Amino acid sequence: MTQFYNDLSVLIVNFNAGTLLTACVDALLATPLALEVIVSDNGSTDTSLADLEARHGRDPRLRIQRNQANLGFAGGHNRVLPLARAPYLLFLNPDCLVAPDTLPRMLDFMERHPEVGMAGAIIRDPDGGEQRASRRRLPDPWVGLVRFLHLERLWPELVATKRLNLHDEPLPSQPQAVEAISGSLMLVRRQALDSVGPLDEGYFLHCEDLDWFVRFRQAGWPIYLIPDAEARHHQGACSADRPLRVEWHKHRGMARFFRKFQYQKYPLPFSWLVLAGIWAHFGALLIFQGARRLARRVTPT
Repeated sequence: MTQFYNDLSVLIVNFNAGTLLTACVDALLATPLALEVIVSDNGSTDTSLADLEARHGRDPRLRIQRNQANLGFAGGHNRVLPLARAPYLLFLNPDCLVAPDTLPRMLDFMERHPEVGMAGAIIRDPDGGEQRASRRRLPDPWVGLVRFLHLERLWPELVATKRLNLHDEPLPSQPQAVEAISGSLMLVRRQALDSVGPLDEGYFLHCEDLDWFVRFRQAGWPIYLIPDAEARHHQGACSADRPLRVEWHKHRGMARFFRKFQYQKYPLPFSWLVLAGIWAHFGALLIFQGARRLARRVTPT
């Protein structure tokens, strides 16, 4: 396997990730690679940075950028892009722990395939099961609308061949080109990033990775999944205490993605219906969450 020296910059956006941030950096610094780790902190109020500094503060491979405000996923990453010095950049969530041989395998693949712009790994839950977004397709507005209206109950064939998540299918035996990988771990070739451009800061949280996947493929830089590279993702660790705010940004991101890449491809009434469906779904979540809170208040203890 190829040896790499100073070829990898790891970018991590942190917002109250707790002890997982230190565990994430522990796993990175334990890999047999010469790398740098750049943490972009979005105004955390917990002890995540203090814990990290106590353990690795004197390690020259670690740098911390304090943003003093929550810039979002794209903004946090873009803030530290000028600090990254390597020809490969790993965009990694702070609640994502890479296996020891994951990064060497991924870098080896990228070195042997200079035409590839981005690579992803198999992302697993802490219990070892593969996460839903580990292998997936880009969102199809027709499928989304069918499912929102529950039409698949009457005509399951409408979406039978257009499943978004592919995590329950057999793993491929070799790296393969895919439409989308998990945004929790994205290994990017700097040459491709310079061609495509940085993450779109018009998204705050969610769907900025999907935006990037479309732009990479449009620019002629394919995205590959490396099936023998893995990471464990403690999904939602940085956002568990504000679920409705996360849902707001998720639905806002979905609407932005649709307007940017898909709106003009469909008849105007259909496009309006898709956007209405996105916000109707968010409204339904608000009502459901409000009803749950009310039920907890009135339930005798």
